[in-house]
Amino acid sequence: MAPLYQQIKQALTDEIAAGRFDPAEPFVTQREVCERFGVSSITAVRALNDLVAEGVLVRRRGVGTFVAPARRRAPRSGVIACIVNGLHGLRGPHLANILAAAEEVCADRGYQLALQNSADSTEREEGALRRALGHGVDGILLYPVQGRAHPEVFAEVRRQRVPLVMIDRYRPDVPTDAVVADNTDLGLRITAQLIEAGHERIATLWGETECTSVTDRQAGHLQALRAAGLAIRPDLTALRPYEPLEERRRRTLLSGLLSSPEPPTVLLCANGYVLAAVAHDLMVLGVRVPEDVQLACMDDSGPYETLPLAGEAVLPSGELGRRATELLIERITGPAGPPRQLVLPVGVRYLLRK
Repeated sequence: MAPLYQQIKQALTDEIAAGRFDPAEPFVTQREVCERFGVSSITAVRALNDLVAEGVLVRRRGVGTFVAPARRRAPRSGVIACIVNGLHGLRGPHLANILAAAEEVCADRGYQLALQNSADSTEREEGALRRALGHGVDGILLYPVQGRAHPEVFAEVRRQRVPLVMIDRYRPDVPTDAVVADNTDLGLRITAQLIEAGHERIATLWGETECTSVTDRQAGHLQALRAAGLAIRPDLTALRPYEPLEERRRRTLLSGLLSSPEPPTVLLCANGYVLAAVAHDLMVLGVRVPEDVQLACMDDSGPYETLPLAGEAVLPSGELGRRATELLIERITGPAGPPRQLVLPVGVRYLLRK
């Protein structure tokens, strides 16, 4: 958890970005910060001093502290920055379809889409965001990396009033627009279908573990298990990475699951790349699919078309890209408003019975 003074800075910055303070009126005082947040004067002073140092607030001698005037937006550049996590592999058809739809909307509306790859790196994502601001883009589409890095850059985006829409996943700590799939419903429905097909021991295997698309899917998965009256087994439901591990460690984990006294009857993989790694490891271990164990996948973002699956989810990839880009252009051309989160339905295909 961030230090108290940073939490106060974030809360005040969000309120400033939302227009809750009149720049012509004095800002909240040190005492008011202490009373509102229940902190010491030292903490309040540090939060306010940092906001002054960052240019969010300005002090006027003999008058008080005020919200700094917003930076005047440059004339339209006609460029939308699109910063994506994983451009090097395109994350299968999922990200490719997102980008194709975003580019089509941009072309129809007279915008140029400028792609940048964060490559699973928080440092590269931060650099891409800062470059986008420096180049005066009209807006930013962001498929974010996992975690909660560089909140100060997002605060600067808000302060400069550059519209930003997140795609596929959102940052709970960043109040901005987002267009996502209904990942909670996805986790619930695919798990419920596997249970209906006769599976009571379902092991989940993940790639990323610190993004909302994953945590929401896990929440839906657990909800389905509880609804069916099945025990929550930590060895089967733990939110742990699989596909990023080196092969020896992956196979050790997999062997441990399959050799347990009550092994899983189906392996539910977070995405197609996890599924491909699991299928390869099962082949090396001599485990037959689907005779010995079945496979299922929570999305269609990887190379598994030839695998026999117990079930798979179908993401609204193109619709994610289209709706996110349309929302961003609406923000660019229209009046400001509170952040919105659009949640799109997913599909689930049932393929094999136990």
